[in-house]
Amino acid sequence: MTETVAVTGGNGRVGRSVLAHLNEEGYRTVDLSRGKREEERADVYFTTDLLEAGEVYGSLAKSDADAVVHLGMIPTPDATPGYRTYESNVMSSYHVLEAAGALGIDTVTLASSFSAIGGGFEPETVTVDYLPVDENHRLTPSNPYGVGKQTLEIAADGFARRTDDRPRTITSLRFPWVVDDDLARETFVEADRTLAGMRESAHFHTQRNTLFTYVHASDAVDLVRRTVEADFDGHERVWVSAPDTSAETPSREIAAEVFPDVEIHGSLEAHDYAPLVDTAKAEELFDWDPEWSWRRLS
Repeated sequence: MTETVAVTGGNGRVGRSVLAHLNEEGYRTVDLSRGKREEERADVYFTTDLLEAGEVYGSLAKSDADAVVHLGMIPTPDATPGYRTYESNVMSSYHVLEAAGALGIDTVTLASSFSAIGGGFEPETVTVDYLPVDENHRLTPSNPYGVGKQTLEIAADGFARRTDDRPRTITSLRFPWVVDDDLARETFVEADRTLAGMRESAHFHTQRNTLFTYVHASDAVDLVRRTVEADFDGHERVWVSAPDTSAETPSREIAAEVFPDVEIHGSLEAHDYAPLVDTAKAEELFDWDPEWSWRRLS
């Protein structure tokens, strides 16, 4: 049974929520971060540069962890050169996977991103073949952030093929934007979320390129915990989304107007605001059923 979970980037916004949830669930937690020491967030804090293989190995060895949740990457590409963004995504993930394998840590959860598909921060419009997208959809990233996320998933594939010195269970979670109540109220409730209103927004390109997805922190951390407790053998990529879109316009209308040439699959008809990302795999693997919707704040 997993008893100790090391969380990289535990000082970050999502990392703090993950640590709090794991603490509440009775896990011993270890925060591996290179920023300001915030020892109150976890049972143990180790200052760790995740781009230094030796520091990652040493901190995980001292952690005596049963599982690692790797969140400690540059969260957006806005403030760093491309090579630094790519390095953060790829090399930190490689160091975590390698150290976990060498130390006999069986479970690793990696923070991938919606950007792996070729959306998010791409300057061009996201390529969509069908809706809702699932894990079989092709990936077409071109910017350093998205390419880095795709590459960390490929690295995880390679570790999963090893016969020894590897984590047994590796999950790459393709997170959309993670919100709390205040962010959701400001972004969704207090704005015009109809398609017409969003087209007038300066953020419409980003919203379209992330297929109007989001997830609340409560559902995100619940899924992270479930990946920590999983016991499948290999590496699995998993889409993450709230049970609805961030739009007030029905999903079928969004698909018809914004993505008029794509194939529509049946699950888009589950309800009026069904997400444009299919989370059936997360439900199948982890019995995860996201519950929180911004509409409850309306």
